[in-house]
Amino acid sequence: MNLMLGIFGLLPIGVYIIRKIFSLHLWEDFKFFLKVVYYFKKMEKSVQHYKAPGVLEVFLQHVSTKPHKTFILYEDQAYSYRDIDLKSNQAAWALSHYGNPKNGNCVAVFMSNEPAYIWLWLALAKLGWPMACLNYNIRSKSFLHCFQCSGAKILIADPELKAAVEDVLPILIEDGVLVFYLSRESPTEGVQSLLDKIEAAPEEPIPESYRAGIKPTSPALYIYTSGTTGLPKAAVITQKRVFGSGLVGMLCGLTSEDVFYLTLPLYHSAGLLVGLRGCIQTGATCALRKKFSAGQFWDDCRKYNVTSFQHIGEILRYLCSTRKRDNDKDHSVRFALGNGVRPEIWKEFTDRFGKIRIIEIYGATEGNVLFFNYSQKKCAIGRYNYFLKLVQPFEVIKYDVEKNEAIRDAAGRCIKVPSGETGLLIAKDFSGNPFVGYAGNKSHTEKKKLHNVVKKGDSYFNTGDLVMVDKEGYIFFQDRVGDTFRWKGENVATTEVENFVSGLDFIEESNAFGVAVPHHEGKIGMVSIKLKKGRLFDGDALFSQVTEYLPNYARPRFVRIQDFISVNGTYKQYKMDLINDGFNPSCIKDPLYFLDDTHKTYRPLDLKIYNDILGQKIKL
Repeated sequence: MNLMLGIFGLLPIGVYIIRKIFSLHLWEDFKFFLKVVYYFKKMEKSVQHYKAPGVLEVFLQHVSTKPHKTFILYEDQAYSYRDIDLKSNQAAWALSHYGNPKNGNCVAVFMSNEPAYIWLWLALAKLGWPMACLNYNIRSKSFLHCFQCSGAKILIADPELKAAVEDVLPILIEDGVLVFYLSRESPTEGVQSLLDKIEAAPEEPIPESYRAGIKPTSPALYIYTSGTTGLPKAAVITQKRVFGSGLVGMLCGLTSEDVFYLTLPLYHSAGLLVGLRGCIQTGATCALRKKFSAGQFWDDCRKYNVTSFQHIGEILRYLCSTRKRDNDKDHSVRFALGNGVRPEIWKEFTDRFGKIRIIEIYGATEGNVLFFNYSQKKCAIGRYNYFLKLVQPFEVIKYDVEKNEAIRDAAGRCIKVPSGETGLLIAKDFSGNPFVGYAGNKSHTEKKKLHNVVKKGDSYFNTGDLVMVDKEGYIFFQDRVGDTFRWKGENVATTEVENFVSGLDFIEESNAFGVAVPHHEGKIGMVSIKLKKGRLFDGDALFSQVTEYLPNYARPRFVRIQDFISVNGTYKQYKMDLINDGFNPSCIKDPLYFLDDTHKTYRPLDLKIYNDILGQKIKL
């Protein structure tokens, strides 16, 4: 009897514990973890007879089992898995004969999105040669830097990029580099044609012996960082990393019946390793577009019967800014995969274009931590999953944005931030989940590491991203370390400022940053905005918005009106030029405004106000 009473007495405690478990989403987290393990084991099992499983083996399986299935849709052409396989065979034979590099030498590809990019990648994989994915926007010094740090000995370029190639050609030739245009003839002395040689080559498969020395740790790709704060760095992407990247598509629910619309550049990891790699893993069809076009986006979705697409940065905002049409919801898209959706855009996009599932993921090209928003929490990049953390350990630590360094305790160890506070995301670098680093200058790799974080001798990859984990375990991206600035002793997250500023109906896009002011410590807030078509700047409305939602130190004191806001190849906003420009009206042609607390508005910034600020007659 006493035992029974004791059991019943413990029931409330048991119920409480069960409720806490469910409130913390433990079962949801465990279920997702099992899903990750299941899919990864399934991937490994499918290529278990290969010594170094990679994207090539998965692709060849599709060629064998469904050769006539459409793999690539491009403009008005359709290419089957077999079509791409045969073309990549020809390219591999041609390169092995005319390229004649030493085993393991890298080939740099300098092209925009087109089917040839894909069969060239597969051709190089068949030869066991790594590929350097050059951004087709780079020129001159940046071009040479990116090419040289990869160690490439061959350059394959689109003839449309002839001017950029000729600009650096003398140095390439001096370094003994073989340069090809992917064309039937070459208009440039010193550059060979390649397409004619490929078309004359045999279609027979390349023997496996050509890639016999490839290991899981061998470099497969060199993919470059955006270079928004300096010259790009070439991240080393191993064969194992390429193979594992196919997991993302499977976790999203991508299947062989899907048509995946890819407008992101293939030179970047988002387009190549998440988008195209996901299609190869699942046997889906990839509808490839040369460049993103907001105006043509939904017409393409209808034309190709698109069921899913990839986005990044400001793409969903651009789609929302297009003219509304009666057929906005007339499409077959069921999910959108990517990252960087702002809160006000998430709702606007789904309200306008229908119940499209938005899947947010987080990861860096060179990073060793990946988050997946499997809970569908609006604007979260993922969850603080205990089980996943066992295989990819990470921490969120206190960071001094002004000194640009981690804050450490008396013992020299980093300090973890409590839930609800913003901190620097770092991921443990160890044999099971390594940070491989960058090609070329080893100091770049070392600079991205933090040592003695939790205990003496450990090493962590510094993502450079500030995140916040709320009390329920949801992770939210806050800002990049270089983008956050400090004013009046407080950290200002530019994304937070942008979210509130962009909430006004006359503003299409905003880009917040900090600028230096003489005789003041830190940087003060400034925001560049693009107005919606036909709308005028409303200084009163902006004043009301920022004073209601932002603390005094975070309110942008200066506003710059621009016709367009510059972004890089993956639609992330550039800030450095704006920061360097500052707020001098004699140097900036764009309209400038200044926050006037007395009149409760933003008024035009003229030379008198500017000089009064420099002379400290106006208090900031």
